[in-house]
Amino acid sequence: MDRTLAADLARLPELLDATRGAAADALAALDARPVVPAAGKPHDPEPLPEHATGTDAALAAFRDRWEPRLSASAGPRYLGFVTGGATPAALAGDWLTAVHDQNSNSALDGGGQDLERETVGWLRDLFGLTDAHSGTFVSGATMSNTTGLAIAREWLGERLGVSPAEDGAAALGPVRVLSGAPHSSIAKALSVLGLGRNSLVRVPTLPGREAVDPAALERALADTPGPAVVVANAGTVNTVDFDDLRAIEALRERHDFWLHTDAAFGAFAALSPEHAHLADGLDASDSVCVDLHKWLNVPYDSAVQFTRRRDLQARVFQNSAAYLGPLGDHPDLVHLTPENSHRLRALAAWFTLRAYGRQGHREIVERDIACARALGAALEADPAFTLLAPVRLNVVCFTLAEAPTPERLTALREAVAAEVFVTPTVYGGTAALRAAFSNWRTTQADVRRAAEALGAAAREIA
Repeated sequence: MDRTLAADLARLPELLDATRGAAADALAALDARPVVPAAGKPHDPEPLPEHATGTDAALAAFRDRWEPRLSASAGPRYLGFVTGGATPAALAGDWLTAVHDQNSNSALDGGGQDLERETVGWLRDLFGLTDAHSGTFVSGATMSNTTGLAIAREWLGERLGVSPAEDGAAALGPVRVLSGAPHSSIAKALSVLGLGRNSLVRVPTLPGREAVDPAALERALADTPGPAVVVANAGTVNTVDFDDLRAIEALRERHDFWLHTDAAFGAFAALSPEHAHLADGLDASDSVCVDLHKWLNVPYDSAVQFTRRRDLQARVFQNSAAYLGPLGDHPDLVHLTPENSHRLRALAAWFTLRAYGRQGHREIVERDIACARALGAALEADPAFTLLAPVRLNVVCFTLAEAPTPERLTALREAVAAEVFVTPTVYGGTAALRAAFSNWRTTQADVRRAAEALGAAAREIA
């Protein structure tokens, strides 16, 4: 064994304690450090070390060279994208995920996949799904949507008497995928799956909304020869609008389609009695995407994909090799996702669900919703800003009241980056900004800091 590696092994408890200290320092500084550090000159890449220097030296180099450039994305005022943090229990679970280093895909070494199945069962219950839905962990919403649409592709083949998994996507002929306001990952998934971005047909939405117009969807289905795929939204990215899933389900009485619901973070509305009606009908979906490194507050990367047709899922992703577990009625996880290598992502989710339960995660969801409402009210009261949509759940979509050009919004965003991070978007043809609340640390004090910073920056730009 390399001498330095052997020395690190001998000192492993000491090195882990030093790493714990570095982690504790970083977390303790979250509230005070810049949310997004000012952009500096990029580091020139260093050459790969020729000789071993050990973990101590690597830790020191990281803390000096890279840590100051990292954002405070685990903190309470990182409101860009839809980014959660990591609850204390999720962080503990993630550390132990690396410690135990499981490839949790096979019944030949089944502890990991049994833990994943238990965790999936808890999540299914949390979101109001039934036992008809089986689930698997994947890396994020994009992979969850891709997996769901891959199963939908096989369902189309079943309807047409072919198997895209065996014969290729071309065996289907033209495919239509209908959606009102699809997330960008849907088009990406269709490209990856060989169905093509042009198979996505945008259906008109309700006036002033991002929710699909059910009457327009029915007309589009009537115009579609043969079976189709409908991608519903349970929480759009700009305004957290929800399609009427019950109305879409009712269309099945007259039309043949697979219903995939992108509920990346909107599924968490089910935790709040005041907002659970928004996700009503989620269980009618043939496949469902839920992202966990958003509102469950587990570390990147983690999501879950649910489907009613695990048999079709296994037909798509089956992997035949003597060293892999059986397919059978209860397929090993290796047969259910694109990944053969599958870290034990479920452990962080298991930890946070076991530690805080339904009520603890309900509190996070409801506090974030209250924070979003408070920021929306503060911006609505400030003449410098205009809200572009009501605050339906946890996202505030807003713009400058005067001259909301992309350049002015960029200047505003950069001016407040040390205090609060928001991301750019376009809504209804207007350049805008989004503030998304999903971090377990965020409080009303953070809302006040964010609103004050945004207001001061808007006046400075004006």
